[in-house]
Amino acid sequence: MIFPRNPVLHNEILPVEVVFHPSWWHRHAGLSFDEDFFYHPARRVEAERTMERVLHERFGDLGLGKDRDRDLPVIGAVHNAAGYIISEMIGCRIEYREAEPPLVIPAHRTDLSLDVEEAFAGRAFTRLRRLVDALKLTHGYVMGDVNWGGILNLALDLRGQDIFLDMVDRPEEVRAFFGRLAEVIERFTDYLEGDTGTTSISVNRTIRHIQGPVFLHSECALTMISAGHYESFIFPFDRAWSEGRRPFGVHYCGEDPHRYADALAKIPHLDFLDVGWGGDLRLLREKLPKTFLNIRLSPVLIVDQSVEDIRGAITSRVAASGNPYLTGVCCINMDDRVADDKVRAIFETVFELRRGYAT
Repeated sequence: MIFPRNPVLHNEILPVEVVFHPSWWHRHAGLSFDEDFFYHPARRVEAERTMERVLHERFGDLGLGKDRDRDLPVIGAVHNAAGYIISEMIGCRIEYREAEPPLVIPAHRTDLSLDVEEAFAGRAFTRLRRLVDALKLTHGYVMGDVNWGGILNLALDLRGQDIFLDMVDRPEEVRAFFGRLAEVIERFTDYLEGDTGTTSISVNRTIRHIQGPVFLHSECALTMISAGHYESFIFPFDRAWSEGRRPFGVHYCGEDPHRYADALAKIPHLDFLDVGWGGDLRLLREKLPKTFLNIRLSPVLIVDQSVEDIRGAITSRVAASGNPYLTGVCCINMDDRVADDKVRAIFETVFELRRGYAT
């Protein structure tokens, strides 16, 4: 059977990816996620090599850990999934913890002011730039990227839940505020892509299986607003980015992405959609026939699911998506409670499905 493809993605059939929570890495690799893990040049390289080694020791037969013998100048923690740096750049405090991702402490600003130039002149961005410069000096190049979050996510970090009241009470000010956040995002991702060629592997590692720097906008907080508010406040940015930053994608980790199916279908070029656990894949495929649907398994439920449950969940969801060239499978942020056989079940099920499509 011949399946239609998205001409800008050039991915292989049914890619699969996993990401472990820092608690898993702390337990199995002895890593501590303090500030130096993210910003000390030698530690950055050492940590990524350690992660690759541990992956190979446990899951090498599944294809993981191929870079275990390489010292790679990776500028961000591409084996994690946590957005923090732009939040810090625009005024939030960050707490670094031993076995947890960086914790963003909301700033609870009383207004909607944001100085774009100040965001790039402060300590947070300067520290990243110094890391990049040090890695370039030692290795001659850099790779990877840093999770940059998304407009509404960042607005919540800076303003707190009052941003929802602002949408009603002062909508034009909110639109201007979101425009300044978008400007920070664009400038930050231009910096990343200019040095490494990617922007969003650290948003979802599935991106590394797709040729071209997918621009993946994290929209975790959409589950907290209506589709109408999305179309009024966020959609204009997604529309513009889809036209100017292809391949373009939306990261939606909530359980109701199908609630936005009609709105997302209005994006001119939605090349990639992260589909949160619980998403109605049949409806999304009906509305988004040319979009790569990346199926997100639940990192919480998988702890107690049987291997058979996992196999069944993957098989039924891939079938619902309907096109193995426009479908991926991932499980992001599995913690230290997940057993190895559950991880193996993810890969082995996808491998089996690939073989089925090849016959």
